[in-house]
Amino acid sequence: MKILLLGCEYTGTTTLAQNIFEWGQNNMGADFGLFHDHWKIPHVTGHWPIDTDSYATDQEQNELINLNPKMKEQMQRHNIYYHIQPGAFKKGEEEKQGFYPDYLAIGMHLEDAVYGPMYFGYGREGQPAPRTILTKTVERALLQYASDFVLVLLKASIETIKKRMRSNPHPHQVIKSSDIEILLQKFEHEFSNSQIRNKFVIDTTSKDKEQTLNEFITKIEPFLSQDDIDRRDQFIKST
Repeated sequence: MKILLLGCEYTGTTTLAQNIFEWGQNNMGADFGLFHDHWKIPHVTGHWPIDTDSYATDQEQNELINLNPKMKEQMQRHNIYYHIQPGAFKKGEEEKQGFYPDYLAIGMHLEDAVYGPMYFGYGREGQPAPRTILTKTVERALLQYASDFVLVLLKASIETIKKRMRSNPHPHQVIKSSDIEILLQKFEHEFSNSQIRNKFVIDTTSKDKEQTLNEFITKIEPFLSQDDIDRRDQFIKST
């Protein structure tokens, strides 16, 4: 499986990724190894669940926030390009490049196309590496090497996101409460205009994490590759 979760902060992308990780291992024999959730400045280091020691400290996060836009842009662009190299998706050889047979990521180039121009001063039209161009470049490469990628948009109502912000605030959160409406529109735009053809939406407004996972399991089924199905069948037989 190759999955990219997309959504405004507080729509539940990280929680769903953790649950997909465990569901995939326990029900399909999936080998994600880890998932990539490191494109939301200053949370740009480490991987859950095996590399949490590499998460940036508070001091390091502040240093990342204080980088100038030029350095932030280059850091993010190189980070994104590294994660779409051919070796990440070549069947049977993924681990030679430090990747795993199954791929699970959050946000990546599409999240960066929203947050970079809005909050970090880079990626706008007329600036170096405008994200309107970079997203197309990334997806051409991504689909050349992994045409079975599935894009999942998570969304929630404005009031639900505000409530989650109040009840469980993220350290160094990116978004502002006053921006939620436009952010939801921008994420919808990136999702709709993505060249990734395999895609679906989950609205988490009135769902808990179990309900969200169950909807994901139902909606991912048509996009499972034959290899995924064969592996699942073999895993079920062996358990």
